[in-house]
This record gives sequence, structure tokens and C-alpha cells, in this order.
Amino acid sequence: MADKFDVIVIGAGPGGYVAAIKAAQLGLKTACVEMWTDEGGKPVLGGTCLNVGCIPSKALLEISHKYEEAKHGFAEQGIQVSDVSVDIAKMMERKGTIVKNLTGGIASLFKANGVTPIHGRGRLLSGKQVEVTDNDGKVEVYQAENVIIATGSRPIEIPPTPLKDDVIVDSEGALSFSEVPKRLGVIGAGVIGLELGSVWARLGSEVVVLEALESFLPGVDQQIAKEALKHFKKQGLDIRLKSRVTASEVKRGVVKVTYDDGKGEQELKCDKLIVAVGRAPYTANLLAADAGVNMDERGFIFVDDNCQTDAPGVYAIGDVVRGPMLAHKASEEGVMVAERIAGHKAQVNYDCIPNVIYTHPEVAWVGKTEEALKAEGEEYKVGTFPFSANGRAMAANAPIGMVKIIADAETDRILGVHIIGPQASELVAQAVIAMEFVSSAEDLALTVFAHPTLSESVHEAALAVDGNAIHIANRKRKK
Repeated sequence: MADKFDVIVIGAGPGGYVAAIKAAQLGLKTACVEMWTDEGGKPVLGGTCLNVGCIPSKALLEISHKYEEAKHGFAEQGIQVSDVSVDIAKMMERKGTIVKNLTGGIASLFKANGVTPIHGRGRLLSGKQVEVTDNDGKVEVYQAENVIIATGSRPIEIPPTPLKDDVIVDSEGALSFSEVPKRLGVIGAGVIGLELGSVWARLGSEVVVLEALESFLPGVDQQIAKEALKHFKKQGLDIRLKSRVTASEVKRGVVKVTYDDGKGEQELKCDKLIVAVGRAPYTANLLAADAGVNMDERGFIFVDDNCQTDAPGVYAIGDVVRGPMLAHKASEEGVMVAERIAGHKAQVNYDCIPNVIYTHPEVAWVGKTEEALKAEGEEYKVGTFPFSANGRAMAANAPIGMVKIIADAETDRILGVHIIGPQASELVAQAVIAMEFVSSAEDLALTVFAHPTLSESVHEAALAVDGNAIHIANRKRKK
């Protein structure tokens, strides 16, 4: 048997590597197991998020937005440019450089904090033993006092559209196209489908998004969702709801997709097809039969509020457990578990986890939606403020969207904040902080915000909750 550790983390994504670093900072002898390799077969850290998820997709979103802005938005601002073009190879090279810098940074952080990286595929055995199989098939078993499972998730595949070379791809393949497809199909109008569809639409693809559900972004506040749908369609995304894919066929490089839209069988032809119907926990072959850790029928590991599994000393965090599949949720759970292993009190406030869709405009929210509150029978009040009335948004040529704040009708406590517009991903952090400190809408309304800033829209929305907005006409409220 190899070395013994206080903590062994299986998985070096944003949940795993953060948990490992925090555990080491707390004085625990820590190792982190990761099986990911780069294109050259070299071990790399960061998991899906850094290698083929959050980071590379945001790089492409940022680059494609700049291209679209240069091509269509500069002229009205007095900036004349001509012959704007995109170099896909250079774009992909930049994406790769960003990923390399960040994954290399984690390796440096492991070294600085004394975390032992172990390359290979980890598997939990009984008695908190971790079996690691490297690329050559060599097996080593490590003993731990505590184990943190942070293996993340994988794209879901569906029978009607099996992946095929670089023609029918998942979210990973969609980050590596060598050229802009003339016609692009996307299955799934969720976060991933909308982001990837936006990237290639900006670069010139004719994009059709097929969504099986009848409603658009059902988990998002529907006032915000309707606003988003309007803008996405204006940008050229052909979003078809109630469209359930039933079959696909590839002939001479063209994908023929068959789907049912409730009116009958329809057909879509495209040059590339992205399957983005969600993600599933990466738990296959992860647990030995006698490991003592239990899962549900979908592969999610059962944990309590503190991420403790049914096996003493074994924890699970991130995408393999209940709750939203978000990198920042995984990171906070990793910190919490490391703190608890070290004997400290720690917890995660699951009511204050923000969500973001990195399209343009961005969509971000935290807390409850109007629909959820209505279903619960809760009394609430709402304040909204449009970015079209915000000076900084107008100056930035981005006066679209709104900030919406929902507060308890009696206590004025902020229950949810929903934003669509410029820098929504950054603005929502103000709402998270306010809700973490159990703030009221009045607390935000009494806070001084710098002028001119996008943040003033948060201030005005808070004022609008009680009909006191300054820079828009307030709705008359029932007494």
C-alpha cells in the first residue's frame, strides 16, 4: 500500500482542487487524484470546468461578442472599421492559452500549499481506501482518513443523436470547430445550448435550437425568460419549443434531424449538430460495492446538508450530489467539507447561490422566482428598473434588459433578484451579498451607489419595490 493521507480528494475540478487546497491550508496531509490529460497525454488539473467547460466557453463567448460588436455595433458609436473577419485557428489558440495558463496555475497552487497530485482514475474501496489506475494500467492503493468525492459530471447523450466524429458533437466538441458551420443545429435551449449557439451565431452560423419543453428557461423568472427569448430571437437564434428530437442521420457530411413539434414530424438539415440536453453525474465505476456510499437511480450520491455520505469519513461535493451543477457551488462545498474535516464549523447557504447564463445580454439570478412564490402562496412585492433608463448602460451602447427585485410583502426581506442586461453576472453578486446578510429592499434603497454605474439599476429596482424609484415613473400601488 502507498502513502496514507488525512484527506484524499477524487477529482481536481473547481470543487476538488479548491477542497484540496483548503484542506492543506488547514494543516491536513492532502492528495488530489485526477485522470484528465491534455491533447498530448500530459496530466492536467482543473477538470471539465477549466479544460472543456466554463473557461474555454467564456473565452469563445467573449471573443465572438467582440467580433459581432466590431461588425455591427461600432458604426453607430462613430467607429468606422472595414473588412472585419475572424481567424478561427487564432481564436482557438487563444482559448487554449487561457486554459493552459489556468490549469498550470492550479499545479503551482498545489505545490505552494503542499497538495500531492496523483494522476490516474480514482475508485473508492471499502475502509476509505482509494485505488488509482494510471494511463499504463498500473494500480496503486492509498489509505485516507477522509475522502472527498468531486468527480463532476459529463454531457448526457441521447439515443436519437449518437455522437459522430466532429459532425454530431457534445458541448466539448462544440468548443473546437475548425471553421464556422454554415448551418448549426443545437438540441437543448438550456444554459449550455444557448451559450454555444450564441458563439457560432455571432460568427455567422444559421442557428436552430430545438427544445423539447413547452416553456423557455422554465427555472428562470418568467418575466426575465420572456425578455431573454425576445433578444435571442432578434439576434438570429431560431428557437423552436415543443420540438422533441426522434432521429438523426448523417449523409455526405450533412446531418438530417427528425423532430416532432406537436403538429407532426419535421426535418432539420445542418452541417453540425450540438447535443446539449444536460449533464449527468460522473459516478460510473467510481465506487466499489462495499464502499458504503449510496447513490440514486440517476447516479447522484446521497449526502446530508454537510455533504457527508452514508459512509463515515466520506464526503461528496459538486455535480455528483443534489443541487445545481455550478462550479461555484462545488467550490463552496469543497471549502465547507475541508473546514468540517479540520474540526471547524462551516456551512453553505444554498438559498444564496447565483446562477448565470453568459449570453448577450447576460442573464443572472439568485433566490426565488415569482412563479415559485405564487406556488408557495407567499405574499410579495416587486420592483423593476430597465437598463434603458440607466446612463452608464446607454453610454456603453447596452441599454437592454432590467433588474427585478422581489421582497417579502410584510418584512421587506429580499427573496430574489433577477437580472437580464449588461454585466448581469457581476451585478448579481451585489444581490447575493445583500441576501446573505438578510437585507431588506429598503437596505439597498438606502445604500449609496456611484454614478454613473450599471449598479444604479439595482438601487433603483430596490427603490421601485415600494414605488419610490427616481429615474422611472412608478406604478401606482394598491393601498
